[in-house]
Amino acid sequence: MQIALAPMEGLVDDILRNVLTKVGGIDWCVTEFIRVSERLMPAHYFYKYASEFHQGAKTNAGTPLRLQLLGSDPVCLAENAAFACELGAPVLDLNFGCPAKTVNRSRGGAILLKEPELLHSIVSQVRRAVPKHIPVTAKMRLGYENTDGALDCARALADGGAEQIVVHARTKVDGYKPPAHWEWIARIQEVVKVPVVANGEIWTVEDWQRCREICGARDIMIGRGLVARPDLARQIAAAQKGEEVVPMTWDELQPMLRVFWHDCLAKMTLIQAPGRLKQWLVLLTKSYPEATLMFNTLRRETDCDRISVLLGCAPGCLPRS
Repeated sequence: MQIALAPMEGLVDDILRNVLTKVGGIDWCVTEFIRVSERLMPAHYFYKYASEFHQGAKTNAGTPLRLQLLGSDPVCLAENAAFACELGAPVLDLNFGCPAKTVNRSRGGAILLKEPELLHSIVSQVRRAVPKHIPVTAKMRLGYENTDGALDCARALADGGAEQIVVHARTKVDGYKPPAHWEWIARIQEVVKVPVVANGEIWTVEDWQRCREICGARDIMIGRGLVARPDLARQIAAAQKGEEVVPMTWDELQPMLRVFWHDCLAKMTLIQAPGRLKQWLVLLTKSYPEATLMFNTLRRETDCDRISVLLGCAPGCLPRS
């Protein structure tokens, strides 16, 4: 079994990837989507989303990173995919699952699930453009408005050359509303010959167990569940081996928050950094009551030195990752 950290735009960037993968249990992770449209993007654009390329496309913990592209032009995507491989991308992932309205209006993400022929064209052209040893994978939802075309879309991706398909078990219209329809992952596995990774609504070890029972997928991808419970992958890995599951305590999590805050200050402006910290704290409130108290304390705080003190570290003396 492998456990992947899902790509989430505006949330799971290189800073959070480094923090989460250091906890353990995550086998691979994916960049936020890199949008390409009408031209070959410059190298610095790729490095912005995949700073790990400077260290062998791995996080500080050594977890492999895949690069994800989003767009609707097969030729442009193929050209950018080939260039990304030259820069060091070890795996090329294609996004056909983003539900954001702004992305869909620009013919990106889940809107393309209405056009299985286009999915096939994109994957096949990207597959031809990149070296044979570089895997091409894809991420999809069950459809845009409904699941009528889910099997056709999965076939199109596999027939086009995708070597693995991550399936978020909801439609675009479903968004992130529970439940995730894991039974559809089982149906997709019946019609394609490539590995299918289950994604969607896995927040606990018990959720993973139910997902596995329903769909039978060997591998899983977790997004918000891992951000809310940073040791979830480690918990699942322990459960899968029959070992005792010992959840991370709030005291154990606090040093991670300080490292995250330090790296936010190092890479962002003093105006941006507080918002990123609060964004993570909001998700942590789903698993830790103490996070609610901390968020309420920091909610209106914008002074970075005061935030540093409230996090338990002196200004200018934050730990380094």
